[in-house]
Amino acid sequence: MAIKAIEAVYPPGPAHFVGDGFRVHNFIPSRHGLDMHRMTPFIMMDYGAKFHFPPSKTLKGVGVHPHRGFETVTIAYKGRVAHHDSAGGGGVIGEGDVQWMTAASGVLHKEYHEETFSKTGGDFQMIQLWVNLPAKDKMSAPKYQAIENVTIPKVPVDGGFVEVIAGNFQGNQGKASTFTPVHMFNAHLTEGGKCEFSFPANYTTCLVVVEGKIRINESEEAVPLDHFVLFENEGENFHIEATENSKVLILSGEPIREPIASHGPFVMNTRQEIMQAFQDFEDGKFGELN
Repeated sequence: MAIKAIEAVYPPGPAHFVGDGFRVHNFIPSRHGLDMHRMTPFIMMDYGAKFHFPPSKTLKGVGVHPHRGFETVTIAYKGRVAHHDSAGGGGVIGEGDVQWMTAASGVLHKEYHEETFSKTGGDFQMIQLWVNLPAKDKMSAPKYQAIENVTIPKVPVDGGFVEVIAGNFQGNQGKASTFTPVHMFNAHLTEGGKCEFSFPANYTTCLVVVEGKIRINESEEAVPLDHFVLFENEGENFHIEATENSKVLILSGEPIREPIASHGPFVMNTRQEIMQAFQDFEDGKFGELN
């Protein structure tokens, strides 16, 4: 099989706050070459690089807000987040855990620092990803998948292991159920550790260096911490080697080749559907959440 080459490497851009609890660098869709159509089915990525929050008596986070037409995936690397939504989903996302919320036809939700973490403070590092839904599923019922780290398959590789959140790696199936084919892995590698990945050539494939530094396809130049790598939609295989102890989020998904109409928290296929989403929200059809 042919090698999947790097298309571009992106350093983190300026950080901004979402609410008062999430300090993030946006990669998708704000960076040039990472728009929603190019990155489908991944339509938004906020990367919260490691940041220290001091102790706080008030819970920092994001208040009640709506979503429709896609799924939100939150991966916790450092810190703890509490979540509640109007469909009855919720809980605490601890270090290593994943929250997979299907907004679909519409939910209200809020997320904030978990109470104990807020009181003690500490390092906070998370990624939130929006995964698009095909038109036929955008108005399906909301659901919530709480994926604890202890339930995530961990596959040994040379100098480390790979956590399989969604999709399949070396015959090991991830816990998350998806509407379209999506692979989502965390590779944990010690210095010198190596791992090879293979995805269909047409899949949108990318990675983020969450810890450490890696080399891709024996490139001379290493990809440093907090950088985002986009691969070409050609070839199937690539491999990574950790030049120091590293953690890497790997994403690959089948493109959804449908029109995209988006405005704020709604991602649909037409402008009319966006207007309907706003009307339904104003009419209270997304439920209630205090």
